[in-house]
Amino acid sequence: MNTPPAIRDNQVAAAKTKTTLPFAKMVELGAIAGACIALGACTSSMAAHGVANYGLARLVAGAVFPVGLILIVLVGAELFTGNCLMSIALADGKVRPLPVVRNLAVVWCANFAGAAAVALLAWKSGQWGASGFALGAYTVRVAAAKAALTPLQAFCSGILCNILVCLAILAAGSSKRASGKAIATWFPIMAFVLGGFEHSVANMYYLPAGLMALADCSCAAKVAAAGMDASALTIAGAARNLFFVTLGNVVGGMVFVGLVWGAAHRKQ
Repeated sequence: MNTPPAIRDNQVAAAKTKTTLPFAKMVELGAIAGACIALGACTSSMAAHGVANYGLARLVAGAVFPVGLILIVLVGAELFTGNCLMSIALADGKVRPLPVVRNLAVVWCANFAGAAAVALLAWKSGQWGASGFALGAYTVRVAAAKAALTPLQAFCSGILCNILVCLAILAAGSSKRASGKAIATWFPIMAFVLGGFEHSVANMYYLPAGLMALADCSCAAKVAAAGMDASALTIAGAARNLFFVTLGNVVGGMVFVGLVWGAAHRKQ
């Protein structure tokens, strides 16, 4: 088992690797990570869409959603929210600011491409027709609720989310076994889903998926029949959510975990 100082050293080494990745590899690994998170999102929606009790629905979704980050941890990919931990190496002077910003910007865009591609495939696969298009309506409802958040709500929720995501990555680094990494990842990610916190990369699936489902005649008819208010779900509303959630994720990951945890375990 790795100690916290050893986990910290591994994060510094990882940051050096991340900032020197070729552009094409950064894009490829970023798209894979976005797709992994999106697969966790769309399968958790399938699991939870028929559960009437709100808290229980969150718990069911939280039990499935972590598969995305578990895959990333085990197979290796570039996830924007996890890469915020590069602030540890940045504070140590082991990496320069510009390569860190470059990595985060490229990976964010690649994550979006991978997540949106899964949303498109889920739509065209007919998945949202489950339960008489109830899953499609659920997809719209989830996205509309996110788009309706105020900037402050989205920002604060993003902070809370990435505290848990980055702690999950650090916890996974404590184990040298695949089973240990999976278990360490699962609980914090389940907690963020259960808490209803906002993850920018997950929203790169949920928001495009909601917009696509709203454009589908059968899903839209189900939404209308349920009397659901989806007025907040627009491209502008989705973009606003992603902007403020991303800012919150950066603060939660780079400051609250990367800098604070990193300082606590810096070797004297």
